[in-house]
Amino acid sequence: MFRKLTRIHPEKAGKSRLRRLIAAALATLLPALTAPGTAAAQDRLTILLDWFVNPDHAPLFVAQEAGYFKDAGLEVELIAPADPNDPPKLVAAGKADVAISYQPQLHIQVDQGLPLRRIGTLVSTPLNSLVVMADGPIKSIADLKGRKIGFSVGGFEDVLLKAMLERHGLSLKDVELINVNFSLSPSIISGQVDAVIGAFRNFELNQMDIVGKPGRAFYIEEEGVPSYDELILVAHADKLSDPRLRRLIDAIEQGTQFLINHPEESWKMFLKGHGDLDDELNRRAWRDTLPRFALRPAALDGGRYARFAKFLARHGMIKSARAVSDYAIELAPLD
Repeated sequence: MFRKLTRIHPEKAGKSRLRRLIAAALATLLPALTAPGTAAAQDRLTILLDWFVNPDHAPLFVAQEAGYFKDAGLEVELIAPADPNDPPKLVAAGKADVAISYQPQLHIQVDQGLPLRRIGTLVSTPLNSLVVMADGPIKSIADLKGRKIGFSVGGFEDVLLKAMLERHGLSLKDVELINVNFSLSPSIISGQVDAVIGAFRNFELNQMDIVGKPGRAFYIEEEGVPSYDELILVAHADKLSDPRLRRLIDAIEQGTQFLINHPEESWKMFLKGHGDLDDELNRRAWRDTLPRFALRPAALDGGRYARFAKFLARHGMIKSARAVSDYAIELAPLD
């Protein structure tokens, strides 16, 4: 829902193939997951990524390559979806164990009745931003009056922009919104729009700089939007006592620690099986995402979640701000 397709987007022709691969993988894994009385049923676990493999997922792949999942008694299958909207829904339907998702999306989906809970954090700061040309006329958000702003996904991005504009005495009526169909960087570089909302600061800014058209970001958490966790791990609300989940989160913490301590070695681990990602954009994104990974993936900041729920309710994205325990928990530590 919130991930932008400008990041190494898979060709449309490959989507049906990806769906078949996911269906086949799940068909293979589900019997093992549900079969009673077998050791494998306790140890095998599926994680559906939020999108194609990219540096945002580094702790998962480092934990796998470094053997931390294995040390935790887990056989983890990491699956990239064809449709980024599917993973939380598949977890809610009992078709997979864990999904990588987004905190804003979680609030909305729980409000809609999906039985999901946040059990861990992968990227603990927003990545979303509003981007303009670095050498352009937009020096502050107030300068956006009368300007064209590109977006990819309506709804949440409109709310972000609205909150940022209001902080500077503007409203959505003061700007012209243009759906740039996921082409964020090209639309601003070409002059089609004056700014874009929804640009990920670890990707779009690097894309623009690589082609010699540097951008400048206005960070949403500095412009009236409460901070939130960008990438989180969600599980079914009825399966939170599954001991595999805490073992998983602890192994991810080990992977994150190794990643922070050994970034170059971890980069080589990440590229195993993903050699096509060894390019300038992904190397830069790797560098820029490192400080944003959650060092304590299990830890839950209830106040932060409560503030963001109130923000979404105030802007009509959810019906009401529920109790934090209705959508996020901190798993009990293992004995």
